[in-house]
Amino acid sequence: MSLAVPAVRGTIKPDAPLAPLVWFKAGGAAQWLFEPKDAQDLSDLLSALDPAAPVMAIGLGSNLIIRDGGVPGVVVRLGKPFATVEAVDATTLVCGGGTSGILVSSTARDKGIAGLEFLRSIPGTVGGFVRMNGGAYGRETCDILVSCDVVLRSGERVTLSKDELGYSYRHSTLPEGAVVVSACFRGVPGEPAAIQAEMDRIAAAREASQPLRSKTGGSTFKNPDGHKAWALVDEAGCRGLQLGGAQVSEKHTNFLLNLGDATSADIEALGEEVRRRVKDKSGVELEWEIQRVGVRK
Repeated sequence: MSLAVPAVRGTIKPDAPLAPLVWFKAGGAAQWLFEPKDAQDLSDLLSALDPAAPVMAIGLGSNLIIRDGGVPGVVVRLGKPFATVEAVDATTLVCGGGTSGILVSSTARDKGIAGLEFLRSIPGTVGGFVRMNGGAYGRETCDILVSCDVVLRSGERVTLSKDELGYSYRHSTLPEGAVVVSACFRGVPGEPAAIQAEMDRIAAAREASQPLRSKTGGSTFKNPDGHKAWALVDEAGCRGLQLGGAQVSEKHTNFLLNLGDATSADIEALGEEVRRRVKDKSGVELEWEIQRVGVRK
């Protein structure tokens, strides 16, 4: 469908390739790609946009499959204006929705705030952490979130408390089309040296176990109750399984890889084949953790 977009103060581009912006380096284009100048710019666009037009936010594109037919509507990408961290008291940080986990955790370290070290290991941004209740190494976003500022699909700006987000494992009830523009995180007092040591431990564990230098999408499937997804995939004989240009990582079987020329269809089909084999082997139905968006070609 054709879609008229209003004037903006940031940048907006039609038919913008998304593959360069996601970790898998595959997939189609956004009908419109919008990088707002500030939260008001985002609010103005969403309030003026056809209410039927879909809106989706992307961060670093780490836990995302963009289907080959592209993404209709407006894709919102929060750039440098939203990559900010500010300490508001001895244990609390306010972070822009486009801020990386590395910047949040290192700022917390410098301010002597412990409890946010796990964000060092999640290759995403604050907006994604809040939406997906991102977590690693025994901690989740809901453990540190106080509240978040959100621009709803209507353009209305609201502040939501942690309790209003309906958190569960890798899930929130944040409304579709809403964009998290900032979040307030609270930790506990800590010593910078001890915080750095914990961040180093997490980074080393991640380096040892995950294929970080590959075109991948992070953890593919959620851990089912009482199980580890990687172990179920391994037991089903899927380690190294290949389909087209996509492969199950031999280093960590809950990661899918683009070996170089995989389409998003290859990657998604491989994931579905893994799910089928795991169900046949163990009776467990794996759920996707990676978000799959857009139109199949």
